Amino acid sequence: MNAARRAATTIRPDIQALSAYAVGHAEDAIKLDAMENPYGLPDQVRDAVAAAARATALNRYPAARHDALDAAVRAAFGVPDDAALLFGNGSDELISLIVQACCEPGDVVLSPVPSFVMFELSARFHHARFAGVPLTPDFQLDLPAMLAAIQARQPKVVFLAVPNNPTGGRWSDAAIETILAAAPGLVVIDEAYQPYADGTWMPRAATLANAVVLRTVSKIGLAGLRFGYLAGPAPWIAQIDKLRPPYNIDVLTEAVLLAVLRYKPVLDEQAARLRASRDDLARELASLPGITVYPSSANFLLVRFSGKMGANAVHQALKTRRIRVRDFSGGDPALADCLRISLGTPDEHAALMAALRDILA
Repeated sequence: MNAARRAATTIRPDIQALSAYAVGHAEDAIKLDAMENPYGLPDQVRDAVAAAARATALNRYPAARHDALDAAVRAAFGVPDDAALLFGNGSDELISLIVQACCEPGDVVLSPVPSFVMFELSARFHHARFAGVPLTPDFQLDLPAMLAAIQARQPKVVFLAVPNNPTGGRWSDAAIETILAAAPGLVVIDEAYQPYADGTWMPRAATLANAVVLRTVSKIGLAGLRFGYLAGPAPWIAQIDKLRPPYNIDVLTEAVLLAVLRYKPVLDEQAARLRASRDDLARELASLPGITVYPSSANFLLVRFSGKMGANAVHQALKTRRIRVRDFSGGDPALADCLRISLGTPDEHAALMAALRDILA
């Protein structure tokens, strides 16, 4: 029996039916497809990172505790002293650990859709059932539908991306309060894009009986580090921590973070610069024929193309001009003819607009 046949008879059928998470390749292109911070670190910060890396012992396993990193993360990101913290290899790992900790096979994980794809994938990977509640046609939270789904499905975990990826909307605090009151299990408030939005649930992370706050450093200029953190009441965090792989935060990640977080104002200024550019880019895009730009509280804009050229054709035309954006062809039907465009530098925005004017002409 060859390898293909052995794999086909051994790998779970539901895994064989899935497609792998696609990561785009954009070498030597204007990269507006992954919600990254386009600004590099200043030389002063890069020098501090290099010094920290040189001083790190790579021949030893990471320490069992991360006390210095814990203190640095709390200070940099406003984590309350009485909230417990759990670190992950990106927020993806923490999403997986949450589902593992809460769900037995067949239990329900619920989220608005479209939203972050890893909510559904993590549910499937761990034999849970995923229930997606469609957003309204203009990509707002359908609170009555969410409450009805929670009542009918009794989910163990509810994921709320606030702001939401890929639509950009931020659900109101009142709506989230209502969901918290209705949910029978854990509510995960995913604040990956919080640096670009108004408001945060982090100050309440220790006092919410059935919720935790999930964050990542990926969107503020540190996507290459793969570091996320989960803050919440100690009884929740202690149980989820039991599933964390040993040494999931490597010594270089810890050393680099400790160096960079001393310069947190640099990251804050870059995020503020991007946020300030969002409305201008939205207005420019909306001035083009056949384009709808949806309101965003994140570092990207969701744009629908309803003219003669659909989103996929525009996406391909941009690729020939070495400009990468995110196309949703073949995905959620609600996103048909939509492109997600990450915020970039002023020069990148100018190049994007020139290309779109040419393409749509």
